[in-house]
Amino acid sequence: MTETIENLRDFNYYQLTKDVNNSVVLAEYIWIDGTGESLRSKTKVYQTQIKSLEDLEWWTYDGSSTDQAVTRFSEIYLKPVRVVKDPFRGDPHILVLCETYLPDKKTPARYNFRWIANQIMEKAKDHKPWFGIEQEYFLLKRTGTTHLWPLGWPTGGFPYPQGRYYCSIGERNNFGRALAEAHLRACLNAGLKIAGLNAEVAPSQWEFQIGIAEGIEIGDHMWLARYILERIGEEFGIDINYDPKPILGDWNGSGAHCNYSTVTTRSEGGYRYIVDKLMPILKENHLEMIKLYGQKNELRLTGRHETGKYDQFTWGDGSRGCSVRVPIITKEQGQGYFEDRRPAANIDPYLVSAALVDVTCLNSEHLKQLNSVFEDSLKPLGQQIFQQQKEQFQQQNE
Repeated sequence: MTETIENLRDFNYYQLTKDVNNSVVLAEYIWIDGTGESLRSKTKVYQTQIKSLEDLEWWTYDGSSTDQAVTRFSEIYLKPVRVVKDPFRGDPHILVLCETYLPDKKTPARYNFRWIANQIMEKAKDHKPWFGIEQEYFLLKRTGTTHLWPLGWPTGGFPYPQGRYYCSIGERNNFGRALAEAHLRACLNAGLKIAGLNAEVAPSQWEFQIGIAEGIEIGDHMWLARYILERIGEEFGIDINYDPKPILGDWNGSGAHCNYSTVTTRSEGGYRYIVDKLMPILKENHLEMIKLYGQKNELRLTGRHETGKYDQFTWGDGSRGCSVRVPIITKEQGQGYFEDRRPAANIDPYLVSAALVDVTCLNSEHLKQLNSVFEDSLKPLGQQIFQQQKEQFQQQNE
């Protein structure tokens, strides 16, 4: 990485919309792969205009190359579920977020959690669950053939201690503003519900916020915002890192704090409802919920660096050292939202939003199923496929 790129200010340096054929529609199909954290995409050319989701075809890809299938049975279906404007190619081209399914078009592929989250959101739609997720991430540059290190940090070394970097300005304090600014503008161009951005506590750590989004919308918009961020990272030669604790030691980890409310918490008496009803429910279900809140999250939730402890549930008015912060404005107004500070940066937003809704609105009816579906995806691929084939065989013989 060169000094020129590190200090780049002209985030419009590459005209991504130049010379794109507007007589066709380029649809970029996007999906979550077999890691559960990374995205893949490929382009389909439509000779007709796309006016709605229904105009888009299901498509397939090689699941054996994404750790979601074996070679002898590798076809995975892509089901379009959300369409937004493509900020890179411009109108009329589109980004298409997809769910993934096995060849029967019914069985969700590995790490497809949207289907179960959508079921939960539909059941709870009268509660009108609103979300705002604060997505933190690190910007990493390559310092050799394989080694990555945060942007602006001395190669293999460490910068000044934390304190000067949060919401910072200035050459000595702020690293990567051009990339974060480009991401904000691209998300707005796409029509995503992005609410803002800021530099975070550690140097070259940033945050963007998605929301207010209702129900399944929060997961869709978050995954699309991540896709756009990764694409912009390509242009800048920067790797986007969502690890909960990418730099060990006295440095903040990365979270995805989830701000959450329902029609009840937003109504008169909402604060007392949060404190008297929801906090005890969240405490009771903490150990089950935390399993869905990001891999290796225990490295981040230590009780230090603005976190609560991984195996304990705590809450407080205005506290950033607890599992859940109830904002002072919620207490002052007697109604509003609370902030779940437990989720790690590498969460699947479908799982976290679904768990919150299930626990607070549906009496934890689906929490065990959410954990079961998640644990199945964590199994080695061969073991998972064997289980699926066994279940299909049993169904055929019933």
